Amino acid sequence: MNTITDTNFKFPKQVNVYKGKVREVYRLEDDIMVMVATDRLSAFDVVMPKGIPYKGQILNQIATKMMNDTADIVPNWLLKTPDANVAIGHACEPFKVEMVIRGYMSGHAAREYKAGKRVLCGVPMPEGLKENDKFPSPIITPATKAEMGDHDEDISREDIIKRGIVSETDYKQLEDYTFALFKRGTEIAAKRGLILVDTKYEFGKTKDGKIVLIDEIHTPDSSRYFYADGYKERQEKGEPQKQLSKEFVRQWLISNNFQGLEGQTLPEMTDEYIASVSERYIELYENITGETFVKADISNIQKRIETNVLECLQTL
Repeated sequence: MNTITDTNFKFPKQVNVYKGKVREVYRLEDDIMVMVATDRLSAFDVVMPKGIPYKGQILNQIATKMMNDTADIVPNWLLKTPDANVAIGHACEPFKVEMVIRGYMSGHAAREYKAGKRVLCGVPMPEGLKENDKFPSPIITPATKAEMGDHDEDISREDIIKRGIVSETDYKQLEDYTFALFKRGTEIAAKRGLILVDTKYEFGKTKDGKIVLIDEIHTPDSSRYFYADGYKERQEKGEPQKQLSKEFVRQWLISNNFQGLEGQTLPEMTDEYIASVSERYIELYENITGETFVKADISNIQKRIETNVLECLQTL
């Protein structure tokens, strides 16, 4: 099936292009940015060699919906979504940290906890927790933003401020926004019968100094969800939780002896496995949004995107 894993557009008034792990950001004059969500798949900070059909569309459309559903509490960069894979908005200077927030002891936090650590990013974790237990209150465990192919690194609030990565005043605003977004995300998830376990938010500053939410929000790539039904029973029995996230990809890689470490070899992604990942992402979309997924035309994705973006830019 057709996928989009790389782009090389030349939009009017284009200044530069930045290629992240899964998104490509075109900066134009007049402080406009065109963000293209590709079908690239990243896990353990490694980009997989093959794309996943419809993945970019799914992430872009979930992020757009969630941006709209949180715009009343936190300002964001978004102006328009002219294509299934594209968002257009205000150009920002990104903060060089990801605001990771955790309501439950899962994923990276659980792996660190099992290794004996009781402090994560300067934040203490209580004794006596089991994997997937709820924290007494959500904790923010920031990470430095990595360039493509590099690993994000845990960092404490104190180090962020001490090293001048973010000013103390700005960081306090990022914290407030992060807690507010997680609260709203938790409420949205609950309506869908889901638990928002953990997620990350990224922020930027506009030319006039306004802090806004950027990038994706509450997608299965940036978030972990549990099904609420049966959560308590599974915890009591010590059973794994039923998840809605990219964790299934990480677990597949781990089972094939890959965690992005030096000397490890990526397992082969067969056509059958790629199709199964695509189907899983569609399932994620429908459960997270409560809407039926409508597949975009993928006969010529590059041409479709270019046409839709050019038409939109004429209206800005």
